[in-house]
Amino acid sequence: MKVLVTGGVRSGKSRHAEELVREAADGGAATYVAPGPTTDEDTDPDWAARVAAHRSRRPGSWATVQTRDLASAVRGGGGPVLVDCLGTWLTAVLDEERAWDRTSEQLEELVARRTDDVVAALAATDRDVVLVTNEVGLGVVPAHRSGRVFRDLLGAVNQQLGAACDEVHLVIAGRVLVL
Repeated sequence: MKVLVTGGVRSGKSRHAEELVREAADGGAATYVAPGPTTDEDTDPDWAARVAAHRSRRPGSWATVQTRDLASAVRGGGGPVLVDCLGTWLTAVLDEERAWDRTSEQLEELVARRTDDVVAALAATDRDVVLVTNEVGLGVVPAHRSGRVFRDLLGAVNQQLGAACDEVHLVIAGRVLVL
């Protein structure tokens, strides 16, 4: 089963995704993919607290992989895989490529190419895969270009990966709606 879990910040989407993977793993191994930017936990106590909270909820049998190569992470290994989250992945990809100032067309091409690889990996694997993402299309229009670029690109990523998944789950206030 391939599932895209979306919702707002602090909506409960990560907890829901972890439960889906826990059920799929049935007490066995799973892979947690952290695709975001590398942040120094020693100098960012808020980030360190988030990482610690996520780690404390995961069973010890789960492997953690930090990578932006989502396609390889989805294809590799056995057991279910959880990617948390596509918003941090997108930020890391744009940072890695130093792409924030590129034209809209260049950005769309870059992100579509990286997302196409993930779609192909989803289609090629028999693993259960749960992807977590932020729902960014319900708010106001960001005042700055970088905010608009991020919102538009993540919306496109969400649509493309949502179409490649068997189900999309919307989480609001800890409640899950299967779309």
